Amino acid sequence: MTLPTLSPNRLALPLLARLRDDAERLRIAVTRDARGVELIDAGLDVPGSIDAGLRIAEICMGGLGEVRLAAGVRDGWPSWLEVRSSQPVLACLASQYAGWSLAASKEETGGKRFFALGSGPARALAAKEALFGELAWRDAGDAGVLVLEVDRVPPPVIVDKVLRDCGLAPQGLTLIVTPTRSLAGTTQIVARVLETALHKAHALHFALEHIVEGSGWAPLPPPAPDAVEAMGRTNDAILYGGRVHLCVRGEADAARALAQALPSTNSRDHGRPFAELFAQAGHDFYKLDPALFAPAEVWVSHLDSGQTWHAGACHPELLSWIAP
Repeated sequence: MTLPTLSPNRLALPLLARLRDDAERLRIAVTRDARGVELIDAGLDVPGSIDAGLRIAEICMGGLGEVRLAAGVRDGWPSWLEVRSSQPVLACLASQYAGWSLAASKEETGGKRFFALGSGPARALAAKEALFGELAWRDAGDAGVLVLEVDRVPPPVIVDKVLRDCGLAPQGLTLIVTPTRSLAGTTQIVARVLETALHKAHALHFALEHIVEGSGWAPLPPPAPDAVEAMGRTNDAILYGGRVHLCVRGEADAARALAQALPSTNSRDHGRPFAELFAQAGHDFYKLDPALFAPAEVWVSHLDSGQTWHAGACHPELLSWIAP
């Protein structure tokens, strides 16, 4: 497919500048290491905030999406995230998707093994994932930002790898750390509700160039102090409470088939809390059914015919943080 020549890294820069300027109000911390790499702590040694998570989610989408908090009780819960993009493939798959595997052994770190999945615009500078070969696209520039869902600062060996693979000078790299059990971390992960639909559409071999608009919404849970439970809540919010609307072109039959296959209800693992499934799988994502990672309910509108197909359903009774 042919993607536009927009640069998510360049488009994210003004958003990043405003995040820095509002650091105190957002309860985040901005520092630079001895080499000049910028580190933004959004929940490790500072409280962080939902507002910071909303800003970081838009940075993660490379400035090509909007994320906002919507108040109003739906399905028994008062706080919801709404996400939309008119460049959903570029915003979600080429930028927001947590697809860059970054790992270092105990020997390399001088202590504890490190593993993280990097998300955000800097992925498109490194283009290390097979996805970028399929898209036949990569970004260029002298600045990049990467978001890491981790509970500690990445070790120097990981920072060196990111600099090298992105082709950046230290002053051009920003790393944003958002632990899942933090307010900002929970927020920016649930803001991936649209991205999960794009990723599932790609796995179903739907022509990505035919996806022209996307919007989604999902309940925003409170963070859990336990990291696994926090991860479970963010996944459940999307798998059992997430809704997505896609506008597509191409063949009507393909659009209808996409709507039918997209929801998480098609998975053999559907119906149980994610934390429980994850524990049963020995904390190995790859042992879970990939079909599970999708919104609960979808609408697909076919622009060439004016038809819309709906499939799936939300299951608020499976959201553990909502009191019975």
